[in-house]
Formats: sequence, C-alpha cells, structure tokens
Amino acid sequence: MPVADNTFFGEIRRMARTSGAVTGIAARVAGQRYLGIKTDKSAHANDLKAILGGLKGPMMKVAQFLSTVPDMLPEEYAAELATLQSNAPPMGWAFVKRRMTAELGPQWQSRFAEFAPEAAAAASLGQVHRARLHDGREVACKLQYPDMASVVEADLKQLKIGMSLYQRMDRTLENGDVYEELRDRLREELDYTREAAQQRLYAIMLGSNPLVQVPRPIEELTTRRLLTMTWLPGRALMKRLEENPPMEERNIYAAGLFRAWYQPLYNFGVIHGDPHLGNYLVRKPEGDDAGGINLLDFGTIRVFAPHFIGGVIRLFEAVRDHDEEKARHAFEEWGFRDLSKEMMGHLKRWAEFLYEPLIDDRVRPIQNLDDLQQGRRVAESVHKGLKEESARTGKSVRIPREFPLMDRAAIGLGSAFSRLRAEQNWHRMFNELIDGFSEEKLAERQAAALIEAGVPASVAVTPAPA
Repeated sequence: MPVADNTFFGEIRRMARTSGAVTGIAARVAGQRYLGIKTDKSAHANDLKAILGGLKGPMMKVAQFLSTVPDMLPEEYAAELATLQSNAPPMGWAFVKRRMTAELGPQWQSRFAEFAPEAAAAASLGQVHRARLHDGREVACKLQYPDMASVVEADLKQLKIGMSLYQRMDRTLENGDVYEELRDRLREELDYTREAAQQRLYAIMLGSNPLVQVPRPIEELTTRRLLTMTWLPGRALMKRLEENPPMEERNIYAAGLFRAWYQPLYNFGVIHGDPHLGNYLVRKPEGDDAGGINLLDFGTIRVFAPHFIGGVIRLFEAVRDHDEEKARHAFEEWGFRDLSKEMMGHLKRWAEFLYEPLIDDRVRPIQNLDDLQQGRRVAESVHKGLKEESARTGKSVRIPREFPLMDRAAIGLGSAFSRLRAEQNWHRMFNELIDGFSEEKLAERQAAALIEAGVPASVAVTPAPA
C-alpha cells in the first residue's frame, strides 16, 4: 500500500509532467511496428532524457534501472537513458528550514553546532546537507523532497502504463515481475528509518573490514523523511582515476568493491541494489588508512532466501564443471520455468560470461578492458536469443523478479572493475567467500543480522520454492 502522506492531487501534478514522455515511447514504437510510420527514436530518446533529467524523484532512477535491463525498452531509449543524470536544482534554504522544522521541531538548529544551508549533494528522493554535532562529529543530513510519496505513486502508474503498452507490442519476454520489484523497492526507499536500519545491517555484515566503510545513522536525528548519518570523507572514483593512480591503489579499490557487494551476498543473502559510480567514494592510502571505499545509499537493499543464494553458487559450479543438469536446476531456483534446451543455451552464455573470471585461477582483468560495454552487449545478445526462440515456439519467457538486481549488480560492478583497470585473482577472492557455504548457516546469520539491525519485514525476501 502507498504510504500515508500520498495525495491524489500530488499524483495528478506529477502525471501531467511525465505522461507525454512515457506514453510517447510506446506510441512511437507502435506507429512504426503496426502502421509503418518511421520515427526518429534517437531524437525522442534525447528529449525523454532531458525531461526526466529535470525531474526530482524516482522516475530518473527507474529510467536508469530500465536502461540496464535488455528488451525492457527499445534500444535507442535504453542507450540514451543509461547516461541520465539529474540536472534538477536543489531545494532552497526556505524549504530546508520548513522540512527540518517538520522533522525535528522548531528548535532543530539548536541540535547542531553547524548546519550548511547549501546542499552538498543531491539524491533521487532528497538532498544532502553537511552539518556538525555539538560533540564534534561531522554528519550528513539527507532530507526528503516534498510530497515524494505522491511522486512515487504517480511515477509507478506511468511506468506500469508504459511497460504494459510495450508488453502488448512484444510478448516474447514477460516483465511483469520486474515492475513489481521496482514498485516494492521504490516504496521502501521512502522510509528513511528503514534505510537507517539497512545501514546498521551493512555495518554488521561487513564487520571491521578495513577495505570498506559505511556511514552510521544518528538515531535521535533520524525520521521517516530525514536521515542523519556520520559523514565519510572520500573522493569520487572517476576523479581519482583521472589522476592515474598506480595499479596497487586501483587493486585496493577493486578488492573493496568486491567485498562490499559480495561479502553480504554470499554470507548473508543481501545485495545492494544500486551499484552506479555515485554510490561509493574512494579513500587513497594515507597514514594509518590503507585505503579502500566508502559505500553509500542503502535505500535499495534486497534480501534473498538462502535457497536462492545456493542456486547462485550451484550455477557457478555448473558452469565450472560443464554440468547441464545442475545448470537447469540452478536456473529453476532462480525462478525460470519450462526452459527448452535452446533457451538454456542462451542463459548459459550469460552465466559463462559472468562466472568466467571466477573460474580462471590467475591474476587478470575482470573482462576485456578495450570494451567497457561488453557486459551489456552479452546481455543484449542473450535476450535477443531468448526472444527469437520464444517467437519460434510461441512460448514467452517470464523474467523472475530476482533476476534484474542480480544482473544489474554484476554488469555494473564489472564495468566499475574495468574502469579501474584492476587486476586481481578473482577466482581466489570468490572462493574465499563461498568456502564452507551452507544454506542453513546463511539462514542463521541472515536472521540474526536482520534482527540485530532492526530491519523491518520486507516483501523483498524471495520465498522458498514449492
């Protein structure tokens, strides 16, 4: 259900701003497919990018997400939206004072020694201000934009319309579960008390790993629409790479990224669902700090049932051992059903690309460093093969809701590792994480960590198979 402060008129205003952009995609594709009307989809995609980039809220994040899921959008739109960045201006000081008063009361400024009136950064649902507490701690205050519940619901309605129209035009891949996944994650992201709990969860899962730091929430200064957390100094990865750091330093960042995403996944069944470059900062080795990364933004977190993580590892073993039957069983655990031999072949190509660096026991790059879009091209090729087979047999392929975040994380991190031009023994790093894996032990660790962190129950948990 939508959160309580959703308003009908807020939804109407938002829909009025986005409806032409969203339905325009489907209308133009339909005109070309059924009526033979030629349209310049590249130009329209650029217009769409401009419209969405000027909006605050989830539509921009949804567009970025959909651009990573092959065949969710026509190719021209996906390519343009993949580069989308918000150019919406931050809210001014008058807004900040009103919202902070609403969250912490009229004397809110007395709770800070300093509070910067200008936003230090912008997020999809809010903006970040730097502040200092009376005990000297530097903190970041993420303040949600006004009426975000209405914005989310309006954008979800537009998204559903657009996806439904596109699905009617092309029935080979069923993406209804993907919409449900996006809907549930976006609604959860509205609650900053949930995000604070998920920050605590990551602190528990990563422990005292020196390669990765996560901010800690300040409980007494956090509400559903205000998240106050410790400020972690660091630099944008791409800015540091422009300075051509040595390979040793690049490898530190790569090891930190690997641990940040995959230690929680394989030890606790939890994944950070937003791996774009803006969600981590790097710390170059200096003094007592050996260097590493700061992981940010814990609004989109997914919890998988232990059997699903077991399926992920069994798929690795199937690729490693060239075991067709184990691969079929693993894909079924992922949620794929009634796969023909040909469809299995296409999915295995995707799995072989992802797991190949983990099978190769040597120091090496994660993928071809001359082709930073290799992961996306492999995924597109696999989806094209599935579509062709579906068209031949008349049987559509339903994409499980667990698939997109896993796919996005793998491709996004592969691209980050390639930009780092890091060289690691990925095989050994991976096998250290899964050594002694058991679904029963993972279940115990997961349950204990979720309780300790106080993470609310979520529909994100993948149910066990019937």
